[in-house]
Amino acid sequence: MAEPAKLVSTISDTVPVIPGLVWAFRLHGDGSAEALPIDQPIEFSHDGRLWLHFNLTDTRARPWIAASQLPPLARDLLLSNDTFQQLHVIDHCVYGVFSDLVRDIDSATEETAFLRFAMTEHLLVSGRHQALCSADATRRVLEGGYRVDNVAHLLEKIVADDAKPEMRRNLGRLRRTCVRLHRQLTGLRVLFHRLDQKNTDHLAPALRIHAGKLAQRLDGLDHDIVELRERSRLLEEELRFKNEEESNHHLHTLSIVTSLLLPPTLITGIFGMNTKGLPLTDVESGFLWAALLMASSVGAAYLFMRRTGIFR
Repeated sequence: MAEPAKLVSTISDTVPVIPGLVWAFRLHGDGSAEALPIDQPIEFSHDGRLWLHFNLTDTRARPWIAASQLPPLARDLLLSNDTFQQLHVIDHCVYGVFSDLVRDIDSATEETAFLRFAMTEHLLVSGRHQALCSADATRRVLEGGYRVDNVAHLLEKIVADDAKPEMRRNLGRLRRTCVRLHRQLTGLRVLFHRLDQKNTDHLAPALRIHAGKLAQRLDGLDHDIVELRERSRLLEEELRFKNEEESNHHLHTLSIVTSLLLPPTLITGIFGMNTKGLPLTDVESGFLWAALLMASSVGAAYLFMRRTGIFR
């Protein structure tokens, strides 16, 4: 196995631009992060550590990853199609797969995808097939001046941002999002609890993830997600009851209006029959008497409904 400081790709000596890069950062000794242009060669021998984030749908990136000097198991996982969360630790390398919410242009969606990564003391290689919330949020905080001590701290930041997606206002979508987050956080908690129980003293200090602390944070976030899901469920039920009550009120009003209009409708129907012997046909003020009769029928129906309590 190669030495920790040499666990970087040598292909950059022959390929001027690393293919398939979404972004790249150099982490300096003071904790600051420098965004690197992805259309120019990246110097691996430079002081500091690198974060290379790949678009794995770009077929040009796969040969570069396959030719890198990452451990074979880590390379295989980066290029695999595994769809379950996992975390592995070997000498001088930590690698795994985390689930995350897919990011749309301006917000998180309900769809989930997977972030794959391999981390050595001097290099973090990550990749995804779709834009993800966690990696994008970490990129933005690095560009905003956030400082990381080492690549392990950077990975912890990605995991922490993974648990804080943007929520939609719609309660139904919010509940479904909470269910997805709960499932993701449960898997992540198990992974980091297991890592916390393992002996990682053989790893370099820069690779030692604070698994116990991170697992506790995920426990708290998962508790908040479950509580938010329950609150959204109760609020959704309350809104449904209010909507049903409002619908019943509208139906009640419609029933009253229909009942008030039935008597005059009956009268107009009687006077509209083409039969002999209809009353008021030979009276000059017959229309006024018919209108008065209809108004009286409406008043009688109104008084009847008031007495029977229909208006309550």
